[in-house]
Amino acid sequence: MRFLLVLVVLLLVAVAGLGFYRGWFHLSTNSTDQKPSATITVDKEKIHADEEKATEKVEGLGRNVKEKTGELTGKAKQ
Repeated sequence: MRFLLVLVVLLLVAVAGLGFYRGWFHLSTNSTDQKPSATITVDKEKIHADEEKATEKVEGLGRNVKEKTGELTGKAKQ
């Protein structure tokens, strides 16, 4: 059970790190009258755009694999 908890925490940290690196999340701080505050903003449009790019890339890789296996299958039949 402890291993599962550690795994979940590591996964959350990895997603957060990737999100800040890719620009999905923004952290801003503000301090007025000795009351500091922090705000995290989520850029849903950036996340969606990156999701579409990743989907297109994976589909392109799938097409390449199908083409290469088709060529190998054709050679094997001859």
